[in-house]
Amino acid sequence: MELKPGERLLDIGCGWGGLARYAAEHYQVAVTGVTVSKEQQKLAQERCTGLPVTIELTDYRQLSGQYDKIVSVGMFEHVGAKNYASYFDVAGKLLAPEGLFLLHTIGNYVTEKKRDVWLDKYIFPNGHLPSAKEITQVLEGRFLIEDWHNFGRDYDLTLMAWWDNFERAWPRLSEKYDQRFYRMWKYFILSSAGFFRSGQGQLWQLVLSKRGRSAPYRSMR
Repeated sequence: MELKPGERLLDIGCGWGGLARYAAEHYQVAVTGVTVSKEQQKLAQERCTGLPVTIELTDYRQLSGQYDKIVSVGMFEHVGAKNYASYFDVAGKLLAPEGLFLLHTIGNYVTEKKRDVWLDKYIFPNGHLPSAKEITQVLEGRFLIEDWHNFGRDYDLTLMAWWDNFERAWPRLSEKYDQRFYRMWKYFILSSAGFFRSGQGQLWQLVLSKRGRSAPYRSMR
């Protein structure tokens, strides 16, 4: 994102505050994070104590003002295709003319309207993984795509590492969670790893800018 000291960074869907804290600590930027989860807001505020970080409990569509950079990690999967246009319109309104918008999202190799019944019921209600076609159609006329990085194959390795950690920790976790939870978590993690290993699951990182941005963008690898 080419963060510079003193810039204002907006984190849409800030989760537990890890990215906000890292950006403030290492790049000396002022961060505004937004979430609709009271639990996330509470922990994120605790983790960012003493830093120029504000965590707001609000819908991103209610924001105003302008930010030098915008980032959104792991939130776009919960926006829903019918809301993509308004999502990018809001981001465009909030992003400064010379700004950059980093969008990080899981993607789907194909466009699918149906949802996985099990995931929809137990893990991600109303979740939707965008296809490249769905993203590019809505970006047209709104943002320039400065970079599109796919590292979906790596997510397979990440998920398997999560599973190994979970297995090792299970003797301790089993004091709080039952076998039903164990089976659900196992199915979720391992089927997700297979989704990415097969190539249908993608993991995308897009760098977007406004058409009038004067500075060139050089992608990082």
